Amino acid sequence: MNIFNLLNAMPGALAQGLIWGITAIGIYLTYRILDIADLTVDGSLCTGGAVCIMMMLSGQNVFVSMLAATLAGMLTGLATGVFHTFMGIPAILAGILTQLGLYSVNLKIMGKANQAINVDKYDLLVSLRYIKDVPVYKNTILIVAASILILIALLYWFFGTELGCSLRATGCNGNMARAQGINTNFAKVLGLMLSNGLVGLSGALLSQYQGFSDVNMGRGAIVIGLAAVIIGEAVFGRIFHNFACKLAGVVLGSILYYLVLQTVIWLGIDTNLLKLLSALVVAVFLAIPYWKSRYFNRPSLKKGGRANA
Repeated sequence: MNIFNLLNAMPGALAQGLIWGITAIGIYLTYRILDIADLTVDGSLCTGGAVCIMMMLSGQNVFVSMLAATLAGMLTGLATGVFHTFMGIPAILAGILTQLGLYSVNLKIMGKANQAINVDKYDLLVSLRYIKDVPVYKNTILIVAASILILIALLYWFFGTELGCSLRATGCNGNMARAQGINTNFAKVLGLMLSNGLVGLSGALLSQYQGFSDVNMGRGAIVIGLAAVIIGEAVFGRIFHNFACKLAGVVLGSILYYLVLQTVIWLGIDTNLLKLLSALVVAVFLAIPYWKSRYFNRPSLKKGGRANA
C-alpha cells in the first residue's frame, strides 16, 4: 500500500464530501429541525441529477439547469408533504411512496437508466477533472465550498425570519405551535420542499462531477446523509452551538465520512461492503446517546438516599 496513492485520492474525496454535504444539510433540516424521517431523498437526488443533465444535453445553460434541478427537488418534497399532511399518511411512509414513484419519473426524464455528459463538449460547473491543475475559478473544491457558504448564510437568514421560526417551532412542539396560530401543515410541506430542493441541487452537482446521471445514483443517499449529520454532531457538537455553525458541522461530517471511506478503500476493504459499513456507522453513532444515558450517566444520590435524576 502506497501512502502517496491515498494522498492523491484525498482531493477527490474532499470534493465528494462537499457535494454530499449539501444533501446532508437538506437531511438535517427534516431530521433535526422538523423531526421528520424523510426517505424522499433517495429519489430526489436522482431527480435533480436527471433534470440537470437532460437540460444541459438539450443546450441549456448550467445555472439554468441547476435551478431547474433545485425546483424539481422541491416538487418531490411537495409531493411527500401532500401525502403526509393532506392525505394523512405517516411521514416515513409518505417518503417511501414518493421515492418509489420517482424511480419511474426519473426513468421518463432521462429516457433510459443512464445518461452521460462529456466535460469536453459541455460547460460544466464542476467535474472530476477540475480537481487538480486547473485555474482557481474552475476548481471544483473551491466552487462547491463557496456555494455551501452562500447556502448556509441564506438558511441562517431564513430561519431567523418569522416563517423560519415557525418551521423550528413546528419541529420542536407541533401542538404548541398550533396553539400559537402556526399552520403546522404548511410548515411541514415548506420544510420538506426546502430539504429536497437542496438534495436536488446536490444531485445536479454530483451528476456533473461524475459525468453522468443514473437512475440508481440516489440509492442509500439517506444513509450517507444521516452518517454525515451524526458524525458532524458527534465530532463538532460540543464546539458548534450557533445554527450556522451546526450546518457547517454537518458539511464537515460529510467530508470526514468520505475521507474515512477513501482510507478504508485504500486499506483494501471489499468495496461491496461499503454500504454495510455506512449503515453500521450510522447505527453506532445513533446508539451513543442512548448508551451514555443508560450505562454511563449514573444518578447521584442526595442526602436521604434519593436519586438525583
